[in-house]
Amino acid sequence: MKIAIGADHGGYSLKEVIVPFLQSLGHEVEDVGCNCDQSVDYPDYALPVCDLVTGGKAERGLLICGTGIGMSIAANKVRGIRCALVHDLFSAQATRDHNDTNVLAMGERVIGPGVAQEIIRIWLETPFSQGERHVGRINKVKQIEEKYSRLS
Repeated sequence: MKIAIGADHGGYSLKEVIVPFLQSLGHEVEDVGCNCDQSVDYPDYALPVCDLVTGGKAERGLLICGTGIGMSIAANKVRGIRCALVHDLFSAQATRDHNDTNVLAMGERVIGPGVAQEIIRIWLETPFSQGERHVGRINKVKQIEEKYSRLS
């Protein structure tokens, strides 16, 4: 699977652990930065990851900042992105199984590398259940997205 990854300065160190982890699992990684721990703006890294996912150049995206909150907010502004902020194993599984998320956000200051790796592994391995109720709910979210994108 091709995975796009981006981080701001608050997530840089964790990104540097996650990239080789993803590669060790056999995934191709597109790292959009940042490439140091100097202060940068998280939207500048969320958008390129989301563009790769919505453009079909990556199947999934990973975003890391200090808390994951800013990245998830920015990502969910992009049409076609369903980003979940996850810091536990159950949510990693549920967000794929029920919500078919295509981007995952995490916070380096919230979880350590071992937990982050396990969250990512579960998230990547969990298929969308495609149950009727889940598909219906995702379609409702898409309708909301369509309605409000026309208003802007």
